[in-house]
Amino acid sequence: MSTLQAPKGVAEYVPPASSTWLAVREALAEPARRAGYGYVELPVFEDTALFVRGVGESTDVVSKEMYTFDDRGGRSISLRPEGTAGVIRAVIEHGLDRGQLPVKLRYAGPFFRAERPQAGRYRQFSQVGVEAVGSDDPALDAEVVAIGDEAFRSLGLTGYRLELTSLGDARCRPAYREALLGFLRGLPLDEATRARAEANPLRVLDDKRPEVQALVADAPIMLDALCDDCAAHFAQVRAHLDALGVAYVVNPRMVRGLDYYTRTTFEFVHPGLGSQSGIGGGGRYDGLMQELGGQPLSGIGFGLGVDRALLACQAEGLAVGDEARVDAFVVPLGAEAKRTAVVLAGRLRAAGVRVDLAYGDRGLKGAMKAADRSGARLAVVLGERDLAAGEAQVKDLGTGDQTAVALDELAERVRDALSRPSSSTAPRTTEEGTQ
Repeated sequence: MSTLQAPKGVAEYVPPASSTWLAVREALAEPARRAGYGYVELPVFEDTALFVRGVGESTDVVSKEMYTFDDRGGRSISLRPEGTAGVIRAVIEHGLDRGQLPVKLRYAGPFFRAERPQAGRYRQFSQVGVEAVGSDDPALDAEVVAIGDEAFRSLGLTGYRLELTSLGDARCRPAYREALLGFLRGLPLDEATRARAEANPLRVLDDKRPEVQALVADAPIMLDALCDDCAAHFAQVRAHLDALGVAYVVNPRMVRGLDYYTRTTFEFVHPGLGSQSGIGGGGRYDGLMQELGGQPLSGIGFGLGVDRALLACQAEGLAVGDEARVDAFVVPLGAEAKRTAVVLAGRLRAAGVRVDLAYGDRGLKGAMKAADRSGARLAVVLGERDLAAGEAQVKDLGTGDQTAVALDELAERVRDALSRPSSSTAPRTTEEGTQ
């Protein structure tokens, strides 16, 4: 019988690396929490029509990459390929737009796209996202962009750049679309690319093939075709970002992979990740809510890639999070000590200390090796003589220092020891103990 494996294209994390992944996800989410974005937990599958209407039928996401199937009732269901459409559906369904505006929401979780797996490009991937619905204030655009920038900076990342542009709105985009389409019709494009141009000419600008990029090098750009309102909006967004100290570059040829974007559009790019250099991005979507059956309210949001942010940290050699499973490791020596150790471990956990216990009646040497492998800073050794004296031996696994501590003071003394800086230079000592 063959060994079962995870599906191809899934980024799977197990200890100790999973602790780093969790730390990255929590760091990416924290700036939004501090900015007052409430958490929303979304279903991982939705009616397919939500994404067809919300994301765009002509996009690669909908036409090529969604996991779509019929459920037992014959309804067409799709695993969510992105978060914004689901959030807007939830805002409409639960009447969140009938209260205070803007509605500010954050989310996190897995998303799914059926594409060719490669480094940084997975069929199941994780994102942290925010959406702010109900205001077209340029200051809100700047807030959303700045939250994303702060999230990456909080990880210690410095090698990324923030690219910014405006894609105009329903007033100025039609004329630009016709100008771009006229330009593309004059190029020697292959049939598939020509069909894509007729459906959505912006998609051609996003074509990564060098020969296509060369052909569209002189294509008209949206920034030159902005109406006065859109130009003023974009100028105010940039002014707010300048005041906030958020560094960015204007990329007039930026094209995002989803059709709903209008006006402010942005992407965080990390050159250290090769071809999959985008680590997050988003933009404004002023017509999306109405398209999904709600009020004609504007919105802006982003999705930050947890997996790619982790790869970016690795590319910059950054250590994120604590790979240690526990803070303290309890080592009982003997049956009576084991019974007491179980109670002590429970008390330490109740006091907020991460604790594991040596199981399986190991000898001292084997138990101390297990303590070292756990990453714990302290070992709490309890032998028969310690038990008779009403104390335990608390050993610093970095320095080898060992102290006898009364059992009724153990939780307080362990917490106090853990609150002090650890010794990162001293060798870990694992083979000495007491009985």
